[in-house]
Amino acid sequence: MFTGARGVLRDDAGRVLLIERSDNGHWAMPAGAMELGESISECAAREVREETGLRAGKVTPFALYTGADYTVTNMYGDTYQLFVVAFRIDDWDGELTRVTDETTDARFFAPDALPTPVSPTVLETLADLATFESTGQLLLK
Repeated sequence: MFTGARGVLRDDAGRVLLIERSDNGHWAMPAGAMELGESISECAAREVREETGLRAGKVTPFALYTGADYTVTNMYGDTYQLFVVAFRIDDWDGELTRVTDETTDARFFAPDALPTPVSPTVLETLADLATFESTGQLLLK
């Protein structure tokens, strides 16, 4: 099992923050594994801070990715089932750090002008956020 969180940050123009991952070069949302002793919302805030330098304030969960469709094998050959919570980061501040130990770049992009290669999770998460914002219902997948 892999328990983790993903954060969606948008700027005032509605652009979404993506990081370019140092391990595979794909553009993705700030995300990662929950650590012992932290809550899932604390995990989302920590991952945002570690990967972008930004401080997440209010976080709102909008989707849970948990089913058999979320069984993956990573680049190292490890197979596991995800239990990931996606959060909308409703309040954030700080200066964007574009390069970290886990990233080679970080930038805001218009949802209709995403960079490549982009992680498939980005498209699914943005679609799920749009559904959540139109219905107010947490998505369970």
